[in-house]
Amino acid sequence: MKQFFQTSYHSTLLFLLAILFSISCSTTTYDDTALQGDIETHLKFLASDSLKGRSFGTEGEQLAAQYIANYFESIGLTPKGTEGYFQEFSVTPSNNPHEKAKIGERGDSSVVGRNVIGYIDNNAPLTVILGAHFDHLGMGGVGSLHRDKEEAIHNGADDNASGTVTIMALAKILKAASKNNNYLFIAFTGEENGLWGSNYFTKNPTIDLEHVNYMLNYDMVGRLNDEKALAINGTGTTPNWENVLDMSNADSLKLIKKPSGVGPSDHTSFYLNDIPVLHFFTGQHKDYHKPSDDFDKISWEGLLKIIRYSERLIANVDTTKKLEFTKTKDESGNTPRFKVGLGVVPDYLFDGKGMRVDGVSEDKPAQKAGIEKGDIVLQLGDSTIVDMMSYMRALSVFTKGDTTSVIIKRNEETLEKEIVF
Repeated sequence: MKQFFQTSYHSTLLFLLAILFSISCSTTTYDDTALQGDIETHLKFLASDSLKGRSFGTEGEQLAAQYIANYFESIGLTPKGTEGYFQEFSVTPSNNPHEKAKIGERGDSSVVGRNVIGYIDNNAPLTVILGAHFDHLGMGGVGSLHRDKEEAIHNGADDNASGTVTIMALAKILKAASKNNNYLFIAFTGEENGLWGSNYFTKNPTIDLEHVNYMLNYDMVGRLNDEKALAINGTGTTPNWENVLDMSNADSLKLIKKPSGVGPSDHTSFYLNDIPVLHFFTGQHKDYHKPSDDFDKISWEGLLKIIRYSERLIANVDTTKKLEFTKTKDESGNTPRFKVGLGVVPDYLFDGKGMRVDGVSEDKPAQKAGIEKGDIVLQLGDSTIVDMMSYMRALSVFTKGDTTSVIIKRNEETLEKEIVF
């Protein structure tokens, strides 16, 4: 079995090296056609069944890391890990559900993962960090929303091969572009387990974090919808973001700006070190954390727009002056706890009044009440719903067995339904 894996491993490495060689030799300009060709090639490999979901510490994760490192080398990035492009670290999982895993501590049950880090040194006083996590859920397990009892490969094309190929593309663009900052590109591992890779890096940085100007994080950017809605979290982490975000929007994206620097992705680790951050996100969908999050569902045109938007944004902040950091209200810290749910997927890109439903789960209270995808919840019980937070607060007062009313807007019609939790 070991011999078979070694043969398969080396064959796969030869295959990916051939891909990278053909990309670097054939691409003399980086127009949209060349750019799309590259990101499709990268994403097709990273989200392939051969990597078996890129779970932390697995052979698939190692192959993905090697692919990214080889690409960084092929375009001339300087290695900035602790071992070449790699920053390896061990994690000792906890058997106690009330204790956290021990990151960076090696034990008998330790698992080793690796961040991949490349650098563009422009001899500038400040460095910009661009990051995305490349790990996913492997064959399922904790975090998976797959309800089938059999294991299945979770390829994570959107989550987060899409973000990984974005920073790979930006690395190539920036190698020949802006010069007033240095650029550090980090493909994080262990994000799905609890921001392990970014947590480890910020505690063991390979550059001086005092000289970091800001950090951009790309997590799930592969499903830009027809409204061209792009959520950007962290807009309150420096006063500079507000104007520059609009100034860079040549493609008329619908920017949904959220000020908090804290969220369930790797930018949080940098925000907590007083670094201005932005997190780009095209929204949750029915394939989230399921085997169906696959290559063929990526919006290539949308991904191109986000890469080009980022290119303009970086150019518009190409300054030797350090951005002012500002703390934001920690919205996640005030999230209400609730014992029941409607059984819906909220539309996190909706910026109108209420909570718009993006998906309805089978045999749950919302479906039984006749709530449909696209409905906007305006009132739950006695509480008026104006946004996601007010929806969660309203939900938190109910327990299993309670009955209440919900008022929804469907197209131009207002309907009232009965909910049984």
